Amino acid sequence: MAVRRKRKQGAPDGIDLSLVIPVYNEEAILEHQLRRFVAELRELRRPFEVIVAANGCRDQTVPIARELMREFPELVVLEHPQPNYGAALKLGILAARGRVVGCDEIDLCDVDFHKRALRRLDHDECDMVVGSKAMPGSRDKRPLTRRAATKVINRLLWLGTGYHGTDTHGLKAFVRAPLLPAVHACVVDKDLFASELVIRAGRAGLRVHEIPIEVEEQRSPPIALVRRVPRVVRDLVRLVSAIRFDRKH
Repeated sequence: MAVRRKRKQGAPDGIDLSLVIPVYNEEAILEHQLRRFVAELRELRRPFEVIVAANGCRDQTVPIARELMREFPELVVLEHPQPNYGAALKLGILAARGRVVGCDEIDLCDVDFHKRALRRLDHDECDMVVGSKAMPGSRDKRPLTRRAATKVINRLLWLGTGYHGTDTHGLKAFVRAPLLPAVHACVVDKDLFASELVIRAGRAGLRVHEIPIEVEEQRSPPIALVRRVPRVVRDLVRLVSAIRFDRKH
């Protein structure tokens, strides 16, 4: 698989925090969101990088991101050739230089979540923090169909894999070193890679904590929900089979 990596020369060493954002055809909001995100992350006063993991983009997402690299040395642009959320996320995690890796979405860029997660990770309270859209205290303002889909997937994961958390997809932060074996062990990509990573982290005995988040989408998802259903079902079957096979060994 050919992957092109572009990093601005002179990027700071000693990175403590890596933020990975998979993007697919996000030219409409990319520049505004990255400018805001970088500015707010600088207020944390710790060395960081923002990894924009483009996957199969056919618009101006990649050129815009590359142009912003001239202005923001913290930005890194990775390219995966196919539209594949999970593969892009995995690519970014493996390329990350930070002690802590955060996973975000371009329409969220939620620095408040990462602040709260870092407090827990810095004090060794856990190995991974998951931002839950479904636990008490959360505020999920997405359309009804999106909220319903999250509940269905979480329920199926609970039944199929025994994972008892309230959410697996979306915002998360973790200490990179102990999570790498789980990253490499994942067998699905696309929509369910993020879920498999959380499930495998828990099964490996790592401490996974959930915290409530507020979610309000700024735009419709670039890939329609109905088009994703067959793929998600197929990957869910594959994931459940892999987890059950692991239990036998």
